[in-house]
Amino acid sequence: MSSLEVTTDPTELGFDPKRLTRIDDHFAQYVADGRLAGWQVVVMRGGDVAHHSTHGKRNLETGADWTPDTIARMYSMSKPITSVAAMMLYERGLFQLKDPVSKFIPSFADTQVYRGGSFQAPVTEPQTEPMRIWHLLTHTSGLTYGFHNSHATDAIYRNAGFEWGIPAGLDLAGCCDAWAELPLVFQPGSEWNYGVSTDVLGRVIEVVSGQSLDAFFRENILDPLGMLDTEFWVPDDKRDRFAELYFRNPSTKQATKMPAPSLTEKPEMLGGGGGLCGTAADYLRFTQMLMNGGELDGTRILGSRTVDYMTRNHLPGHADLEEYGRPLFAETTFDGVGFGLGFSVVLDSAANRVLGTEGSYSWGGAASTIFWNDPAEDLTALFLTQLLPSSTYPIRPQLQQLVYQALVD
Repeated sequence: MSSLEVTTDPTELGFDPKRLTRIDDHFAQYVADGRLAGWQVVVMRGGDVAHHSTHGKRNLETGADWTPDTIARMYSMSKPITSVAAMMLYERGLFQLKDPVSKFIPSFADTQVYRGGSFQAPVTEPQTEPMRIWHLLTHTSGLTYGFHNSHATDAIYRNAGFEWGIPAGLDLAGCCDAWAELPLVFQPGSEWNYGVSTDVLGRVIEVVSGQSLDAFFRENILDPLGMLDTEFWVPDDKRDRFAELYFRNPSTKQATKMPAPSLTEKPEMLGGGGGLCGTAADYLRFTQMLMNGGELDGTRILGSRTVDYMTRNHLPGHADLEEYGRPLFAETTFDGVGFGLGFSVVLDSAANRVLGTEGSYSWGGAASTIFWNDPAEDLTALFLTQLLPSSTYPIRPQLQQLVYQALVD
């Protein structure tokens, strides 16, 4: 599927077409009142596009419309791709999920764990449980992000130059060694905390495969799936399709352009946790591969059992993220939502208080993007926009309720 054209009557796919228009009507208001510059939404069922629309601008300053082939920063929607890449190497027997991270990145052998004190004078202790590959895939490693602003270790990350960017001159290997010098939020495996775990996993991929992360992605995922517009940078011949990045101006409440890396050439640091840019059509190639049990158009990326294993809850005691996780950054709570190997997983949609289906798995990006796959309904939804951060508006739960209300079969 390279086209996003709706070629099947939505009624044949179980949708009420009039109800599908509620999605566009709702999010068009976000553009009309200036909350978003523009957006794109795709709803698929059974591998067919049931609904696709774009609205508004990808660049308010130039007036360029958001078109079907617009390239967006995926941010953390890079994480599922990195997780799949790691599991491809796992399927080759090149590591085990219980392997210590230090087996591949030696600097993590001595990483300390925060116990108390201030960010300026932290009190630490050694790891009692080694950080393992499984911890990276499930965000139970104890690594964090500087932008959380919720713990002393976040401030330590910011002081070291890790907030929304990285210190100049560091590549992925250098970043990992720098993070290994900073204290963990908690003992590995004891809690869930969103952080640079998937970036560290990207470095493990490089060490195990002997390739740079971009080369491994291109050879093993992007080219085989025909994701030709997805990369860590946007070359000159595609610049005119690249969407601008915005934030909510606290004074005007309007989407306002914010400074962002130009990404005109390959970056020094290849961030598997948030560095990819791409189109909706490309990302849907990836999601449909997952929906098909690891295969698309005759190209197999993963075994079907691996996909099933990745998209089940891996949190100890079958806990959800509200129970097992640190206070989260999102625009919604995570009651009834667990976490697998690179994806959140719905355990109880009633507990989550959002219309949906148990077994659905998803993830989103910092610029308010989101995808989810619902195997029970054979449904995929994708929403792209470019508003930082994703917690600004409740776009994701609103999209979910609008998609499911349109199903009537």
